Amino acid sequence: MKEIFIERSESLLRIAIKENNELVESIVEEKKSGPIIGEIYKGKIKNIIQGTNSIFVDLGLDKEGYMYYSDELKSKDLKKGDEILVEVIKEPIGNKGAKITHKVSIPGKYVVLDCYSSGIKFSKRINDDLKKEEILNNIAPLEDVCITIRTEGANIALEKLKAEIDKFYEIFKNLDSKMKYSLGTQKLYGDDAILTKILTNNIGNETVKVFVNDEKDFNIINSFVDGESNFKIEKYTGYRGIFDYYGIEKELLKLRHHKVNLPCGGYIVIEKTEAMYVIDVNSGKNIKERSFNKTILETNLEAAKEVGKQIRLRNLSGIIVIDFIDMRDKNQRSLVMSVLQESLRNDKGNVKIFPFTELDLVQIARRRNGKSIYEYMEEECSLCKGRGIVLKLSYIEGLIKNEIIRMKEENSIESFYIEVDSVYKDRVKEDVFSFLKEIDALGNDIYLNYVDGIDGYKIEPLLFQNQKDNLKDYKVNNIEEY
Repeated sequence: MKEIFIERSESLLRIAIKENNELVESIVEEKKSGPIIGEIYKGKIKNIIQGTNSIFVDLGLDKEGYMYYSDELKSKDLKKGDEILVEVIKEPIGNKGAKITHKVSIPGKYVVLDCYSSGIKFSKRINDDLKKEEILNNIAPLEDVCITIRTEGANIALEKLKAEIDKFYEIFKNLDSKMKYSLGTQKLYGDDAILTKILTNNIGNETVKVFVNDEKDFNIINSFVDGESNFKIEKYTGYRGIFDYYGIEKELLKLRHHKVNLPCGGYIVIEKTEAMYVIDVNSGKNIKERSFNKTILETNLEAAKEVGKQIRLRNLSGIIVIDFIDMRDKNQRSLVMSVLQESLRNDKGNVKIFPFTELDLVQIARRRNGKSIYEYMEEECSLCKGRGIVLKLSYIEGLIKNEIIRMKEENSIESFYIEVDSVYKDRVKEDVFSFLKEIDALGNDIYLNYVDGIDGYKIEPLLFQNQKDNLKDYKVNNIEEY
């Protein structure tokens, strides 16, 4: 059984997926993080650079989007200032804006509609010619829009298929109308792009249970999976966050560790460089009484399985290089490659695995889809000028908030002593009101101290007056003067 946990707060949308009670995937989107894959914008062309075949488009955001100036676009005689309908296909990274395309498409559960071709097409996985013929005989093509039948679309009643096509065709017509009559550059579609993508990726015969805390998200999901008997949706109304209540927060924190132990006694180490992720495989304590070649094979096989798991869990993207322990036997390499491919078979991240090099390196290219767990949880240390990594202040605030809410609700505690690392001191003191608001403690007595070298934070309930008296120098008395 699959379980999908969806937690929305003022600044974050967090999604975790479990399979058979094991965490397999985590997705995080920050409200201020910019455009995400699948969103559709009305843009205005800002620049066309012939030398690099690039078009830069104002999306009404901080950074311009960019796309390839193809022969097809050249034939349209586009010029600076023209308005254009575009879709985000790659999120911004660093100083680079979002990568976009004029080939706009809208994916559903059973079909994908796009406006850059016409007719009816089928997923490559649909091999039933009789089913294809039935669909072609009963579904009418749309004007200026192509219908692609997804794999799941071949397994449902025609009425259901027609209903989804009609629904998304109406969206396309609305997009066309908004494109013509709306003023200025703006987002036209995709507020629930991440939710619908996650749900679409998990539609199948397996039972899926969805836990969601936000009313609007609950209604969107209910509408999207209407009629899907394998989907069970539960509105979470507890006082604690979903991730905290179901223990997901603790599992995410473990992902900060770069070393991952293997059952055989070996381990892998995951490191990020400027250009790529590097995963090193080590035999470690795997020194059982057997041949050295068998030890190497066992360690590499377990590593290959774990690497696929960690790539999904940590949402690693771009170039990933795995340094396996040297193997001289081609058959062993083939076995390890098969396990690695199987471990990434269910990954929806558009993964390409390249063959072993002579140095037993395997390269993986994985399309960026949201932030990695590191980008969401960690930041450079401001005191050591980027030479160290610490938890993000926003993430620490969320962890403290979980503990304060739990102690207030379960034990009626109203006073708390909090320690945070000195690295956060300037930012907290600059706007202590926002800090107290983020940790849900504006109405509480807070004693705040900054300590060097602690890993994130520490929080203790204050039950007795003598505890408060001993800590009076740390009390946040006047927010504006603090």
